[in-house]
Amino acid sequence: MNTIKNVFYISAFALFFSSCELNEVPKASATEDDIFGTESGLKTYSYSFYNNITSGSDAYKGDAMSDYAAVNSLNDFMVKGAFSAETSSGWSWSTLRNINQFIVKNNNPNLADNVKNNYNGIARFFRAWFYYDMLVRFGDLPWVDHPISQDEKELLYATQDSREVVVKHILEDLDFAFQNINETGGDGTMINKWTALGLKTRVALFEGTYRKYHNINLETKPDQFFQMVVDAGKILMEQSPYGLNTAQGVQASQRQLFISNTAVTKEVMLAVAFSKEQAVLNDANWWYTSATYGPRMSLTRQFINTILNIDGTPYTDRANFQTQEFFEECQNRDYRLAQLIRTPGYMRNAVATTANFSSHTYTGYQPIKYTLDDPYYDNGAYNTNAVPLMRFAEVLLNVAEAKAELNQMNATDWQKTIGAIRARSGVTGGINELPTKVDNYLKQTFFPNISDPILLEVRRERQIELALEGFRFTDLKRWKLGTLMATLPWTGIYVPALDKLMDLDHNGTSDVVFYDGNKSAPSITVPAGVAKVAVGGKATNFQTMTSDNHLEWFKAQPRDWDATDRQYLYPIPAAVLVRNNNLKQNPNW
Repeated sequence: MNTIKNVFYISAFALFFSSCELNEVPKASATEDDIFGTESGLKTYSYSFYNNITSGSDAYKGDAMSDYAAVNSLNDFMVKGAFSAETSSGWSWSTLRNINQFIVKNNNPNLADNVKNNYNGIARFFRAWFYYDMLVRFGDLPWVDHPISQDEKELLYATQDSREVVVKHILEDLDFAFQNINETGGDGTMINKWTALGLKTRVALFEGTYRKYHNINLETKPDQFFQMVVDAGKILMEQSPYGLNTAQGVQASQRQLFISNTAVTKEVMLAVAFSKEQAVLNDANWWYTSATYGPRMSLTRQFINTILNIDGTPYTDRANFQTQEFFEECQNRDYRLAQLIRTPGYMRNAVATTANFSSHTYTGYQPIKYTLDDPYYDNGAYNTNAVPLMRFAEVLLNVAEAKAELNQMNATDWQKTIGAIRARSGVTGGINELPTKVDNYLKQTFFPNISDPILLEVRRERQIELALEGFRFTDLKRWKLGTLMATLPWTGIYVPALDKLMDLDHNGTSDVVFYDGNKSAPSITVPAGVAKVAVGGKATNFQTMTSDNHLEWFKAQPRDWDATDRQYLYPIPAAVLVRNNNLKQNPNW
């Protein structure tokens, strides 16, 4: 949606409907006939749906609670005894009522069926999006496909339908949307028929893997969902206008998707746009650079270790990978490493810039995926870059994973999916043939229950390509790997010794020195501008070091994954259960 429309649906449309129930004529000058009797009215109403998916921040902040992100404070959801049904939230249905009201009212006989079906398709896309988000969070849900009146006591106080019913209806909505939405292109900020098909691959992959790895036996089996992903993906890959963006070359094409002021529509299928002129801005720089505003999020060494060498071999195949200093570990790697974090050679306003140990990073792996390179943007919500919510690379990853789960992956499939994504970022090996060797580091660290080298490599690719895009916790939930949220240490760069000046980018200028936290300062002379970081010492200092000399963060603050596995779902808020005692609380909450 262009920025002017973005502002409109946030403000004007909300005002238009705020003074009335949606089964009443609004107390503004427009009537129901004005809205539902003209195509322009339907279009105006449809703008309100976009307000319900995300502000964009859910994408670039979404991985703050994940296994591979070190942050300055733990989410209560990961702290033993800190989260409960009394503090839970998210059981809100106003979005659904707005959508259902539109679908029910959109029946004016004076409008052509294809016009009405187009806008109903848009509405049903957003209903599918709403229910998918709720399914991921809560599991079983009551399915409601019309505005509930006060007289419908059975629905008002109904219990949940099974996920079989809910997912079936979500997929029906997406099929209807694909078949009836007229738009096939656009500027990337409005949904089109291909967006509906892309969401179908996301939903079906989630549900297929969730049922498989959680051993949920319902009518629709995991393989049936995987086939839905393959079928929908095939149509997208063969008929849609989308592909991988390669215009900026292997060193910059992927990051361009996240720092461009407009959606890169070669690949981006849905995005949130921002504009300085319209005062609609995001705070990605502020969040990823500030000492106080965001969580000082940094990536962990274990995750960084999974990013391949440029020749396609595992980085952990290097004999000395555990003792490589930061400069050495960044050499000859998949170019996505340098598009994901500050690496040697990273520049801000033509100034060489390393990870900020003075006031941001705890591990040395400071993200740049969404940040603009001018420090001007660091001091507030000033960002103008569009934030992708769906892109073609995700579709390729969804198809590849479904193919691997079905044991249907062949060399051609690999080339068109995983191989293409890797080649886009300069990887030269393993892009044309199926993997045959298990990477033991990847398996032991992240996926101990997977022995298929193809599926392992697909998962590696997913966590690298989609890093920081808000998918990670949902992926761990569907793979039933939630324990990683509590057990994977938050480690960082290798530090050969304390009281040693470190030149992270080998440009001849020291950047940081680590020293014994039991002392008040380093025991060496430290030049001006060099970050001084205490390691260990006081119990209040959470910056420590492992026995093999890697930085470690927050070891003293245990993260908790309950033995009952209850955290795969959020609890229904206690207040909701008081109002409707027919609802069933999620297990072990």
